[in-house]
Amino acid sequence: MAANYWESTQRKHWLFTKDELAAMRAKLEAEDPNLVASFPLPQLRHLNIYFNQQINRIGKRMQIRQQALATAQVYIKRFYTKVEIRRTNPHHVLVTALYLACKMEECPQHIRLMANEARGFWPTDFQSQTEVARIGECEFYLISEMSSHLIVHSPYRTLTSLQGELGLAQEDVNLAWSVINDHYMTDLPLLYPPHVIALTAILLALVLRQDPSGRLPGTAASNSGLAAASTALAQAQAQAQARAAMMAGGGQTVPGLAHQSSSSGLQAMLPPQSPAGEGPAEGNKNPRMAKVHRFAAWLSDSNIDIEAMVDCTQELISFYECHEQYNDKNTREQINRFVKARGLDK
Repeated sequence: MAANYWESTQRKHWLFTKDELAAMRAKLEAEDPNLVASFPLPQLRHLNIYFNQQINRIGKRMQIRQQALATAQVYIKRFYTKVEIRRTNPHHVLVTALYLACKMEECPQHIRLMANEARGFWPTDFQSQTEVARIGECEFYLISEMSSHLIVHSPYRTLTSLQGELGLAQEDVNLAWSVINDHYMTDLPLLYPPHVIALTAILLALVLRQDPSGRLPGTAASNSGLAAASTALAQAQAQAQARAAMMAGGGQTVPGLAHQSSSSGLQAMLPPQSPAGEGPAEGNKNPRMAKVHRFAAWLSDSNIDIEAMVDCTQELISFYECHEQYNDKNTREQINRFVKARGLDK
């Protein structure tokens, strides 16, 4: 068992580029184009939202820890990079993933209890005569397709470990925690390390908490904060690309340039500093903005991949916009259509 992320199977085998993920999914669909054409599905983000909601429903009923709910969602993502979704009953997969995640996260649930709860949500998919055996079979299927790589490192640990160092209030941590919960409805767990996700969540929490209402991302009042974070980090990314181009051209960087550029995008979202001797600018009187300043300084002293944070921020913003278009009834019906037509509920 890997004691840290850097030596884990997650880092070695389950991080991909966006192009790699797209190619893997396209290959699965190309294996049976008639099946894909016969049963169109909602976009992947909407499927992820549906899976998230169903897992949370069961988790709430059974009082399962958030860590296990998160691990289950990662299992589902990994599994569906290996198996085309139309060849499975997604309800069987998500219940089995949750059952397996509970064992791995040391909060095991009895298989019959899990089956009974699942039957309450999907009575046609889980019949009393076969439900336990079906979960057991599906468990081996998941483990096999994931090559027995079951240890999942999540961003929650990074978030809690940095609370004191960054001077985060419990409200900041709670909001960042919610952002981390939301990122499991995107491809980010397959794209970036957990510490990058956690730092992006902290950035968004600090920006969004400038709104006294403390609304979660995706609300109208939060759009300006999300846009500010995206713009700031995009500027940092552009400067990093310019610096790389200069180095490739044989130019020399000024000492300290890399240090300054890594935080310049973050500084773009901060209020202007007052000239020496004139006292703090108006924005700096806000203690919440002081936290953003401290976070920017902390990032500038680290080796964090700013470009990765840019992409994480943009992906989350895009997800929140997509979430507004989510239609639960339509998504449920499209899943049930291919499940019933292919006899996967038997």
